[in-house]
Amino acid sequence: MSMSESKLPSGIDRVVGKKIRLRRRELKLTQEKLGELLDLTFQQVQKYEKGVNRVSAGRLFEIAGVLEVPVGYFFEGAEELAGLEAPELAEEPDDGGLQVLSDEVLELISAFQKIEDASLRGSLLATVRAAASAFESRLADQDRASQGPPRA
Repeated sequence: MSMSESKLPSGIDRVVGKKIRLRRRELKLTQEKLGELLDLTFQQVQKYEKGVNRVSAGRLFEIAGVLEVPVGYFFEGAEELAGLEAPELAEEPDDGGLQVLSDEVLELISAFQKIEDASLRGSLLATVRAAASAFESRLADQDRASQGPPRA
């Protein structure tokens, strides 16, 4: 690998960018406001979020401070997500490849992260998963019922 290739953004850069975007949105900051806080243009923030430009270690440290998270936050889940370096990611939508999260979902994430008791977080997560599973089962039952009786 040549020196120039090693400077190209990678899957990890996209993961870090997505995490920057997620946290910025959780804090209800615009790209412009985050740029002001970091003495950057909003275009540079946008390039970081899309994973187009790599974030240096020093800059990531600054971003973590402004976004009030530890540096490790940006790498959570990176092992799974870094494998997404597939050709279809070459032309990412304007949202940087993130699923658009509603304000309600962002509020839920923010509140969940504030719960320090790991046991309580686990219980809440299990409850939400059970509710989602029950909902999916109900939808599947409705689909089967709408198709009529099985043919012999």
